[in-house]
Amino acid sequence: MSKLVFIRHGQSEWNLKNLFTGWTDVNLSENGVAEAKEAGRKLKEAGIELDQAYTSVLKRAIMTLHYALEESDQLWIPEMKSWRLNERHYGALQGQNKAEAAEKFGEEKVHIWRRSYDVLPPLLSEDDPRSAAKDRRYADLDPHVIPGGENLKVTLERVMPFWEDHIAPDLIEGKNVIVAAHGNSLRALTKYIEGISDEDIINLEIPTGQPIVYDMDKNLNIVDKKEL
Repeated sequence: MSKLVFIRHGQSEWNLKNLFTGWTDVNLSENGVAEAKEAGRKLKEAGIELDQAYTSVLKRAIMTLHYALEESDQLWIPEMKSWRLNERHYGALQGQNKAEAAEKFGEEKVHIWRRSYDVLPPLLSEDDPRSAAKDRRYADLDPHVIPGGENLKVTLERVMPFWEDHIAPDLIEGKNVIVAAHGNSLRALTKYIEGISDEDIINLEIPTGQPIVYDMDKNLNIVDKKEL
């Protein structure tokens, strides 16, 4: 039996301002730091001993992981960062206020962009100053894989190679794994491991800073799930 722990990063400064964030690298808010530390205390109280940590290359997730591990006295465990665990890329919506976008494009259209499984948001061009193509942390990637915008379906396709190459093998070996990532990269992984339909995944929300703990057998079947 192995444990898989998901933690969505604590509240970010742009969560607080109600902005579309995506791949934009923003800090945790003061409340987000408190949420991350509380997540670590919950892990410690539950007696969960971790063997391996994974996170994205965005600092709100990295810092959440570090605060949680520090509070649970496990900051020393091996850690790997990957762009594949990044938040869903919100395309040209990144940096826009969600309420203002709803006024501009219509509430129904923005709701579809935010929550649908396979509808893409307006895409960001490569020459846009906000484009990740200009970011040094993605310099080693094939430019064709750097998105101009993603839906949850594309996010799942991007996350799955990392699951198959790293997370799943660790779990099969019996390791306890923590993944500190983002609302949509974790929704994508949850859809896969829980077998949630394309229609039902629309209704899944993952709260910030709350550890979700799965007990999994050697065949990666879920034996138990609980929120701390």
